[in-house]
Amino acid sequence: MSDQASEDLMRRAERLLPGGVNSPVRAFRAVGGGPVFVERALGSKIWGADGRDYIDYVGSWGPAILGHAHPKVVASVQEAAARGLSYGAPTALEVRFAERICELYPSIEMLRCVSSGTEATMSALRVARGFTRRDVIVKFDGAYHGHSDALLVKAGSGAATFGNPDSAGVPAGVVENTATLAYNDVPALEALFRARGKDIACVIVEPVAGNMGCVPPEPGFLAAILEQCRAHGALSIFDEVMTGSRLAAGGAQARYALKPDLTCLGKVVGGGMPLAVYGGRRDVMSLIAPLGPVYQAGTLSGNPLAVSAGLTTLNELDAAAYARLEKVSQRLVDGLRAALEKTQTRGVVQSVGAMLTLFFHDGPVKNWNDAKASDTQKFATFHRGLLARGVYWPPSQFEAAFVSLAHTDADVDRTVEAAEGALRA
Repeated sequence: MSDQASEDLMRRAERLLPGGVNSPVRAFRAVGGGPVFVERALGSKIWGADGRDYIDYVGSWGPAILGHAHPKVVASVQEAAARGLSYGAPTALEVRFAERICELYPSIEMLRCVSSGTEATMSALRVARGFTRRDVIVKFDGAYHGHSDALLVKAGSGAATFGNPDSAGVPAGVVENTATLAYNDVPALEALFRARGKDIACVIVEPVAGNMGCVPPEPGFLAAILEQCRAHGALSIFDEVMTGSRLAAGGAQARYALKPDLTCLGKVVGGGMPLAVYGGRRDVMSLIAPLGPVYQAGTLSGNPLAVSAGLTTLNELDAAAYARLEKVSQRLVDGLRAALEKTQTRGVVQSVGAMLTLFFHDGPVKNWNDAKASDTQKFATFHRGLLARGVYWPPSQFEAAFVSLAHTDADVDRTVEAAEGALRA
């Protein structure tokens, strides 16, 4: 179905914004057609510029865990805004927010607020290098940790690959100390540490991958990262920008009962506002200025609007909320699997808690090599079919979908019906 209002807006946007958007995936290049320009959102739904409503599983790419425009979150932001948008000075709200994060994440003894996930991961790498006095960082094939230069590296396959920029404008010298490995490959991780352990500052990992689609960790994979880091004097960094306070109140590290040295948080903990966190061991975080020589600063870091939204969101997420999320998410997963079976479609649904991906792949998908073997053309057709039936799904085979507390059983059943129709088309 054509959305003439969105098409007109896209033509105007393309004259002024690269690709007509302010973040690449929004352009719908991977699925064809044009993006929906959103006018408003409430609960589990968004409304396009033409007034049409869609059941939303993007959820602002994860933050909208309570649903859009939750009344308590909106009220807290309005109250904060009435006192001034930002001060560039400390506030009691920042202290309360930090206390709440440390309650939820026992691995975090000290933290710093920033404004984006990219800032959080970039800063965590800097403090890890400062603490260890080493240069090499290790990431995993298919993982996205923001757009800082050192992390925009082409992924390897099995064996480590050093220094191949994955973006124009990134000098080879900037990434020559970045190594990539296949996700879920413990032997490759161990081999790299045997060869370069004395040079490795840190390993950064999405504890549940979400930027190649939802890929769970294999049993023992995350524990092996922590073990290898401890054995060789490196630091472990969990990038929980996506999974933090989504998979459990204390994130994936609580779900898997692990304690990394450093953690990066964003999305849910900001309640939909520009807010992220990096934090961890006190001895490591004490190196950050003004206490130590590792410099990082930000004018809007910990601003009162964002902190208010984050605190309010976190305070709404009790045990009953997570139980509800798991139940609704499993209903959707089961329904999508049934739709694949009914339509005899090659595919697999992978999920952890309230994040999931339908891969057009026989499965299981364990790493980037598996994920990129998916039928992306089939996904594009499926995505257009969902959109035509009123379901707004992430516009890439390699992005996780998110369920919120605002999604009802009726929403899920309508989504499954739409998916079956899209698969048959």
